[in-house]
Amino acid sequence: MNALQLIVLIAVALALLMAAAWRIVLKAGKAGWADVFWSAGIGIGAIVLALLPLADAGGPTPRGFLVAAIAAVWALRLGGYILARTRQGGDDPRYVQLKAEWGDRYQWKLFGFLEIQAAAALVLVGSAMAAARSPGPLGWGDALGVVIAALAIGGEALSDAQLRAFRATPGNEGKVCDTGLWGLSRHPNYFFEWLVWLAYVPIGLRLDGYAWGWATLLAPVMMYWLLVHVSGIPPLEAHMLRSRPGPFRDYQGRVRAFWPIPKRRGTA
Repeated sequence: MNALQLIVLIAVALALLMAAAWRIVLKAGKAGWADVFWSAGIGIGAIVLALLPLADAGGPTPRGFLVAAIAAVWALRLGGYILARTRQGGDDPRYVQLKAEWGDRYQWKLFGFLEIQAAAALVLVGSAMAAARSPGPLGWGDALGVVIAALAIGGEALSDAQLRAFRATPGNEGKVCDTGLWGLSRHPNYFFEWLVWLAYVPIGLRLDGYAWGWATLLAPVMMYWLLVHVSGIPPLEAHMLRSRPGPFRDYQGRVRAFWPIPKRRGTA
């Protein structure tokens, strides 16, 4: 099997996986299952693309094992967190709002939405593959990638834990979490999720003729666009403005939306 055949196989597998997620979401009534399947599919796909021997590229390398390890830790952490939240009864307010907006068309609109997620997942695993198949011995770029990935996965876990602790504290109902990392960014979990995909860039990018290394840039660029402008911040902040208009508008005035940098007056 060559690289192109493997990528096509992974694309079909991701499409089928998200179709299965669609059926489970409709049956269980909890859209969080879609994100569980999505993170698991990306993790497994990245591991396969990083390690499976290819007729035109040889077998796994130390860099391939490094990329596979990052993908596995990321998928287990994020997928496990979403799985626990979904099983406890929570659901992502973005999906709740989509269901209300789509009405009678929800079933099939959701199918199309999840298949778009499968396409996005293919871009992410393709970027991981480009990093894993980069030639040459391990070096400073790999070390930098590991540092970025560790910071990203740890930061996302910490932000999720801080939000969970805030919500579990009596008296915080109807309030907005603005402590810890949430005092630096309105969406620190999204920032660190984006940072995970930036980690593959120094691992895979080469200036000595490895053209596929530039494909590692696709993942952070796409994730930034999705998180900041499409399916991340805009619908979630619209929900917060509906549910907590006063406190959240005040929060918007004090804290940046994405970058965890103290906000200057008059900046977004």
